[in-house]
Amino acid sequence: MRPHEWRAFQAQDGQELVYRHWPPHRDPGGMPGKAILLLHRGHEHSGRVAHLVDELDLPGYDFFAWDARGHGRTPGPRGAAEQMGVLVKDLDSFARHIEAEHGIPIHHMAVIGQSIGAVVAVCWAHDYAPPLRALVLAAPAFHVKLYVPFARPALAWWTSLRGDVNVRSYVTPEALTRDAQRIQDYKSDALICRNISAQLLLDLFHTASRVVQDAAAIQTPTQLLLSGDDRVVGLAEQRRFFANLSCPHKEMHTFPGLLHDTLGERDRALPVARARAFLLRRFEDRQPAPDLRRADLRGHTRDEYLRLLRPLPFWNLRRWGYAATRLLLRVGGRLSQGMRIGLREGFDSGASLDYVYRNQPAGVGPLGRLLDRAYLGALGWRGIRVRKQHLETVLVQAIAQLRRNRQPVRILDVAAGRGRYILDALSASNEAADEVILRDFCPNNAVAGTRMIADRGMAAFARFETADALDPNAFHGLQGRCTIAIASGLYELIPQNEPVRESLVGIAGAVTAGGYLIYTGQPWHPQLETIARTLVNHRDRGAWIMRRRTQAELDQLVESAGFHKIGQFTDQWGIFTVSLARRIASPAAPAAQEELCAAAR
Repeated sequence: MRPHEWRAFQAQDGQELVYRHWPPHRDPGGMPGKAILLLHRGHEHSGRVAHLVDELDLPGYDFFAWDARGHGRTPGPRGAAEQMGVLVKDLDSFARHIEAEHGIPIHHMAVIGQSIGAVVAVCWAHDYAPPLRALVLAAPAFHVKLYVPFARPALAWWTSLRGDVNVRSYVTPEALTRDAQRIQDYKSDALICRNISAQLLLDLFHTASRVVQDAAAIQTPTQLLLSGDDRVVGLAEQRRFFANLSCPHKEMHTFPGLLHDTLGERDRALPVARARAFLLRRFEDRQPAPDLRRADLRGHTRDEYLRLLRPLPFWNLRRWGYAATRLLLRVGGRLSQGMRIGLREGFDSGASLDYVYRNQPAGVGPLGRLLDRAYLGALGWRGIRVRKQHLETVLVQAIAQLRRNRQPVRILDVAAGRGRYILDALSASNEAADEVILRDFCPNNAVAGTRMIADRGMAAFARFETADALDPNAFHGLQGRCTIAIASGLYELIPQNEPVRESLVGIAGAVTAGGYLIYTGQPWHPQLETIARTLVNHRDRGAWIMRRRTQAELDQLVESAGFHKIGQFTDQWGIFTVSLARRIASPAAPAAQEELCAAAR
């Protein structure tokens, strides 16, 4: 057996997770190493996938296998995590720890995930768009067979009444594998936990459904290894996921007669060999990742956007359902304060978002307050408030890093709305700024933001300006002045990529080398059509129709402007992302900035 060492890393929330590391047998000769990350099934731990290190026969590769939160030797409640998004963020932290601690960049990594571990890996690829070499997914748990009628609604009802509970798995080791030794090991393994959090199980269904539906956003080369006699998860959703994938390199292999533990079955030699061959091909491939900077002109999100632009046919029942929703909004707008602001200013306006941030239901009488509470509780608005928390967290982290490096803190927000999230972050933290420039193209927001600055006693170092972040000339005179730039809630509203690219180049010119860019994205939204057919925007009071921009597409636009992404937060629904990037010294970005300014003049 190849020797390993036990290590640990800290997740974003401070939780310590343990992992095993198998160093390579061969010295890579000073070149960056190559790493395979192994993600175990639910209930299990890293020891259950350790056999793959030898069986894959890749002696020149580093192997890493964690004990996921709530599993194995990692401390904490057994079989539990707050939600799937926590596990996905853990994986992102794990990869960044390996990059920092072991010197292996993420673009030299591949992931092998089994069952729930495969769903975590897929969700990471979808939501965070890491530049992985490959994903190998063995029996991904996109649809767990619960067998008990109405099990999911019953669990949802029970957790809504009593909070989270533990559910004992019906899966026996005989349902996983026909390997007699692995069956015996499973039965005698004290680290295996048969319980799982009911809330986590329910969230697994929602998360899996989302990534299956939007698999076209995943650009990582992907291989599916499916068990033909799987009694734990269904094959239909696995095949649907594969059909939806748009990555240039994808494979699917089904192995008749194998049970759920595809890579731990008695006859696992063939799937292990397929995985090994796929990994070798992907690590040898020198072709660049697909260029997504023109995804506004072709691709699945453009097709989706064009469908939203077209009115629904007269006979379509959804057309009349949305008409009824618009009528209810107009009626509710007379009573609900939030609806009234949205109808008057636009639901994507700074005034509307500022009201959503405050989250204090108001309206005419008890009915108005009740309607307003329901309005503010909509999933999209809940995601917006989580995005605000993530923005504040990332901003405080960037300020702290600048202070540690003895650099000034000069903040520029190019589309601040009324600037509440920045002012809240500065008020709540001990971090101070040398200069804060808040901008918005709406004069009303500038007036309200200036008042908010004065009310908080920040006028000595903060000011509000009226400017359009999509105008290249707006950045003239700011070259190299700022150490933190923020573009929040802006690019989600712009379907075309060229204005976004020009704006990012302008920002790059304003940020000094080594400074930071905080930017937000919206790679997925469950209510996209509802928003498009019922709500109005702030620019022309027309329909609020958005084109989703995948995280991979957004990151490429940011990178091409001269930034390198170093971190990201995503809400538990996968709707809004907040990313942090560092400005790199690139001669191309300032040149492009001058070219754009000259063209505008």
